[in-house]
Amino acid sequence: MADVLEVTDDTFDKEIMQSDIPAIVDFWAEWCAPCKMVGPAVAELASEYKGKVKVAKMDVDQNRGTPARFGIRNIPTLILFKNGEVAQTIIGAYPKSHIEAELKKLL
Repeated sequence: MADVLEVTDDTFDKEIMQSDIPAIVDFWAEWCAPCKMVGPAVAELASEYKGKVKVAKMDVDQNRGTPARFGIRNIPTLILFKNGEVAQTIIGAYPKSHIEAELKKLL
């Protein structure tokens, strides 16, 4: 997952909200089995869209402020951002094809 950026409450605004390219953030937790199903798809998208989309993960157990700020109640939740705004929210474990289709709408 070398192409996936790990963001925290402290780095979120700089890395995601101020990003000059669209971003997708995977809100997850270590204990979450569906999160582990989505993880490989997120990593593949990070490699395939490198330079076009910023792909990040945030551990909701280690970072409580940002998930609360966006009203995240279930994980996995993927939020797609464009120009510092929420463009789309995907809640649940969806296949890569669904995530990629939503991502393409931002480009």
